[in-house]
Amino acid sequence: MKLFEEHIRHGDLTIIEADGSRTHYGEGDPKATWIIRKPGTIRDILTNPAMKLGETYIDQAWDVADGKLVELLTILRSNVERELSRRSLLGIWAGMLKSWNHVHSSLSNVSHHYDLDATLFRTFLDRDMHYSCAYFRDRDSSLESAQLAKCNHIARKLLLEPGHRVLDIGSGWGSLAMHLAEHHSVHVTGLTLSVEQLKAAREEAARRGLADRVEFRLEDYREHYGRYDRVASVGMFEHVGRPNYRKYFSRMHGFLRDGGIALLHTIGASGRRGETNPWIRRHVFPGGYLPALSEILPASERSSLIVCDIEVWRQHYALTLKEWNRRFQTRRAEIAAVKGERFCRVWEFYLVASQTAFELGRINVFQVQLQRGTAPIPLTRDYLYRDETGVDAIPYPATRVESRGS
Repeated sequence: MKLFEEHIRHGDLTIIEADGSRTHYGEGDPKATWIIRKPGTIRDILTNPAMKLGETYIDQAWDVADGKLVELLTILRSNVERELSRRSLLGIWAGMLKSWNHVHSSLSNVSHHYDLDATLFRTFLDRDMHYSCAYFRDRDSSLESAQLAKCNHIARKLLLEPGHRVLDIGSGWGSLAMHLAEHHSVHVTGLTLSVEQLKAAREEAARRGLADRVEFRLEDYREHYGRYDRVASVGMFEHVGRPNYRKYFSRMHGFLRDGGIALLHTIGASGRRGETNPWIRRHVFPGGYLPALSEILPASERSSLIVCDIEVWRQHYALTLKEWNRRFQTRRAEIAAVKGERFCRVWEFYLVASQTAFELGRINVFQVQLQRGTAPIPLTRDYLYRDETGVDAIPYPATRVESRGS
């Protein structure tokens, strides 16, 4: 095929057509063998690559030898993705239009993904059910230790003090909220639009004796009212929708007391706007939109919030997704017996497509620290890091009270 002949320069791809014929392209690593099950599949994919590659996979029109889905997607994305993206420009604009996300549509979109049985998420998440990017201080860290490191890193950026009231916008399964309440003696209000997440978070908070320090609500951030010392939003901004950014930061500003600190943690596009894959938008995250920094910052500035720090996590989510998929694969037969083969293919394609996007630098995680008025944020990042003994390498400001258990 001319497209592959001209563009595959990195990696070794063998294509086995439905009639048994073989064609080889490129050389070196990674290596993958693409097995086409149905005639005309590649032609079908090329009509709309961003959508059809995933669609034909879940329809079992193709497979990859030895389970090397990561290798195949890496070869395709690193060699021909930019060429093929020209065929999907309409999908990018459609994605921007579909990310308006009114309150009622947000509830429906969240339910599509997060109201799946919590048992599914327990098969591949860490013990505390963090469903967002972990922070790998070391590439060999366990998922559990990397998620704990993420919580500690966020807690330091928030400069928490005992008695603070904290709002967690998009609290998920309650993992971060419970960590902050348990280890930093703060009271946390968590907002979610998922009935399943609300139920699981409340049950876990009660089990851990945190019901008096953590409150979870089924509530949209646009319908919530209250004043807080700190605001955290982790893995939720991707669902806000570009037209709602100004409203979102206006609400965040309104939630914060003067001198308050907020932390926005979101997946974002590296460069071009609107990098939301249409297949993921259809099958996994309806209404999702991944912002560029050039879209986040103007909206935050209009709210009068002051940006104090921006940190880019480049490969941390790739490592997180790789481990999620490894855990998912160990339970795949069990999940397929209950949910079916198609369901498993949706999830593994989602995990691998996302992993390779992070690995190739198409998307990253942004952490934006903001303040309302004047907050006691140190002049350097030294306060964020500890030495190997677990002691702060550089002490917190005088107002800092050392947290227990972090």
